[in-house]
Amino acid sequence: MPGVSPCGSWKSPITTDLIARKVISLMEVAVEGEDVYWVESHPLEGGRHAIMRRGRDRKIIECTPSDFYVRTTVHEYGGGAYAVAEGTLYFANYQDQRLYRQEPGARPNLLTPREGCRYADLEIDRGRNRLICIREDHTVNGEPANTIVGVRLEGDDSGEVLVAGKDFYSSPRLSPDGRQLAYLTWSHPNMPWDGCELRLSDLGADGRPVSSRVVAGSQTESIFQPQWSPDGVLHFVAESSGWWNLYRWRNGAAEALWLMEAEFGRPQWQFAMSTYAFASASKILCCYAQGGLDHLAWLDTAQGSLTPVASSFTDVSSVRCGHRHAFFIAGSPTDPPAVVQLDPSDDSLEIIQRAFEPDIDNQYLSVAEPISFPTEHDLQSHAIYYPPRNKDHVAPPRERPPLLVMCHGGPTSSAATELRYGIQYWTSRGFAVVDVDYGGSSGYGREYRQRLNGQWGIVDVDDCCNAARFLVEKGLVDGDRLAIRGGSAGGYTTLACLVFRSAVFDAGASYYGLAELERFARDTHKFESRYLSSLIGPYPERKDLYFARSPIHFADQVAAPLILFQGSEDKIVPPNQSEIMYDALRLKGLPVAYLLFDGEQHGFRRAENITRSLEAEYYFYSRIFKFETAELIEPVHIENL
Repeated sequence: MPGVSPCGSWKSPITTDLIARKVISLMEVAVEGEDVYWVESHPLEGGRHAIMRRGRDRKIIECTPSDFYVRTTVHEYGGGAYAVAEGTLYFANYQDQRLYRQEPGARPNLLTPREGCRYADLEIDRGRNRLICIREDHTVNGEPANTIVGVRLEGDDSGEVLVAGKDFYSSPRLSPDGRQLAYLTWSHPNMPWDGCELRLSDLGADGRPVSSRVVAGSQTESIFQPQWSPDGVLHFVAESSGWWNLYRWRNGAAEALWLMEAEFGRPQWQFAMSTYAFASASKILCCYAQGGLDHLAWLDTAQGSLTPVASSFTDVSSVRCGHRHAFFIAGSPTDPPAVVQLDPSDDSLEIIQRAFEPDIDNQYLSVAEPISFPTEHDLQSHAIYYPPRNKDHVAPPRERPPLLVMCHGGPTSSAATELRYGIQYWTSRGFAVVDVDYGGSSGYGREYRQRLNGQWGIVDVDDCCNAARFLVEKGLVDGDRLAIRGGSAGGYTTLACLVFRSAVFDAGASYYGLAELERFARDTHKFESRYLSSLIGPYPERKDLYFARSPIHFADQVAAPLILFQGSEDKIVPPNQSEIMYDALRLKGLPVAYLLFDGEQHGFRRAENITRSLEAEYYFYSRIFKFETAELIEPVHIENL
């Protein structure tokens, strides 16, 4: 029989050590023949990324040596860090951002010796013995120069420029016959999901573009994942209908393959994202988001049919097809992310590698529940709700659990739904959690995504507050124990809620949260340097809005205790923003704590820091909400408490 214990104090088998040391990240699936490759992060090695392979012998091996870290920082967020051809790997090394070539069984050899250039989104041009990829040149004056380049496979100083003139490029994709190159391009102030162009270039005998024309997209329409079918037809995801749906370019026109109110595309925060792949010229494995959940399906372009793939997966990414099997990364509310193999002949599934082994009894796990709730202007917003759950504990009679409101980053992003011990850590200790897909989130169509245009710091704040109020009114949570947490853009929303809606929340936790918008607009990296133009307004023309929505200028309005976490080497949100918030609350006399982690950037990758930050946050809430922690935790110094 479960024991009666105050919420927050439930003893749980989901520990910080389990989260930080045994959970790896899985990303960037690639397929060659019968071999499947992916990238893993190793938290016990400082978060180092390594290329893994499972071959015909079904053995999983680490391909890259331990002194190499496979990660590119183009656009700072990277992605598309490697490619493979005939068993030879081509990849970007994090330490120097140069490209390397690694033949089977050999050490990597340097391809691009020139310093100051970064590379991403690698496409192999076998016929011309080169890589086609994005280059970000940091040796030029002013902003880095982004171009599409060709890099010779036997080595190159930095690559030959093939396409230039725009601020950004992505997704260079070579046609099967090698005669055409498709790619995406956009310029300031757009982000790729605001609007971009899909361009198609004919290549001359020397491999250089001789013409270029726009196939789809514009300043106000976003295109995602151009991809050639095996028979040489260009496919892509476009949002002409208001939803990211699949199209193809045929007979000089864009032809919709399957129109529905669902999202087959994603915000392009990283390179080489993939939501669909070709099993044959007419059979496409695709995933789409609908109602806050991902779905897998087969799209038959010859028959004009969409057939669901039966699975429990609700979070799917990195979809690829090989000669005999399809592969992707997927998870569900009770399944951790995993590299998965699918047999197209019968839709049978095989788990190849998990982010972690789910050795926790399901009765300790809270199952994600998509919810909708009313918000401002008679609109509905969305969230993923997790009730507290632990088979060994129940709350005392009439006690409602504390609520932890989570704000995802981006802000143009969405809440994930696969099994995350980082959420179960809280629910198994007696917290309720709501992960809010506030207006501006992806997965609900362009109109929903554009709710945040000009309204960042308003719509997201309203939706987080209204999600909490909705759950209080339903009697599911304690209205006097409402906490909010988030990182990066989610950290901004957290701080904005505490400053501009000070009566709603009783505590908060900001992980490298943006506190001063003006500095971000002036000093951040190129990719996001005009992001706030759509979210807030043009800078400096609307400097008044940047000031008015910056929590750092109104820290005296905060009425709730706050804990701040920060990386010392964060180039996106500098440490001084957290330090100014900390000083303001300390001088005001509010309980406040600040933890700075040496060597960390924008997001914590080291196991010991992931552990310490999560335990410190739990300890902080225990002191604010007056409950005993389930285990001994190293105390955190909290000013004014």
